[in-house]
Amino acid sequence: MKGFIFSPDRFRKLISTMPELPEVETVRRGLNRVTLNRPIQGGELRLRSTLEYPKRPKQLWDHLTGCRLRDWERRGKYLLGHLLDHEGHPAGVLGVHLRMTGKMLWVKQDEAVSVHCRMRFLFDQGDELRFVDQRTFGRIWWVPPDQAPGTIIGGLASLGPEPFSDDFTVEYLRRQLQKSKRPIKNALLDQRLVAGVGNIYADEALFLSGIRPTTPSGRIRNDRLARLHRAVIDVLNTSIENGGTTFSDYRDVYGVNGNYGGVAWVYDREHELCRRCETPIQRMKLAGRSAHYCPRCQR
Repeated sequence: MKGFIFSPDRFRKLISTMPELPEVETVRRGLNRVTLNRPIQGGELRLRSTLEYPKRPKQLWDHLTGCRLRDWERRGKYLLGHLLDHEGHPAGVLGVHLRMTGKMLWVKQDEAVSVHCRMRFLFDQGDELRFVDQRTFGRIWWVPPDQAPGTIIGGLASLGPEPFSDDFTVEYLRRQLQKSKRPIKNALLDQRLVAGVGNIYADEALFLSGIRPTTPSGRIRNDRLARLHRAVIDVLNTSIENGGTTFSDYRDVYGVNGNYGGVAWVYDREHELCRRCETPIQRMKLAGRSAHYCPRCQR
């Protein structure tokens, strides 16, 4: 962080707008369009701390060179690229977490390399995938083919169900929250409850379900939980359809951010009028994070 000077408010803003599920899903879809079945011809690690595993960069390139990507999967906010060797056998998994400011950019190899480029993956036909990360918190792993990704990428093991999965149900929410006293906004940010939801879409889902962020989780009635469950899925789908949000520092593989920001109900709209009732949107702090809400529409 040396050389960067910014206020505590600016730092909290950066944290609150890190890529969430829709942004990571947008990147995943882009990677599936441009990288699949293209031989990796090598690469360059430009910042040692970006590579979490293996510890020696030479091991990474020895394993990756000559491999092709079969497909990219998203788990929560993690990207998992499934690799095949030159004979078509499984060759492990390339894991990526963008964290605050990470980007996966598809460019030509002769394009000038940014000072914030942390890793380069060279493909055929002069193409290249660059991991660009201004704040340097993003991480990359290579998982050997004989190991489960969760054994190498520690955060995977504790993730809750995906919001679009059959495991994420109203009954699941009820069981998980029925004895909890913590504010519902804090619960939604817990990746062990549901994977991929962050500050932006928690605010949006709570608005759509009419629940105030401070409401104790265990006191939410079943009918309101049903609305919240539906709202989480709806706001994530809407943002994916819009390519993610303009609020975060994220970019898709072509360097373009999303359009969801223009249709946000409450997030980052403090003092602006509610789109439903024209009451000014308010902002509060919960456990060090901002929460935006309408005092009339959310009770």
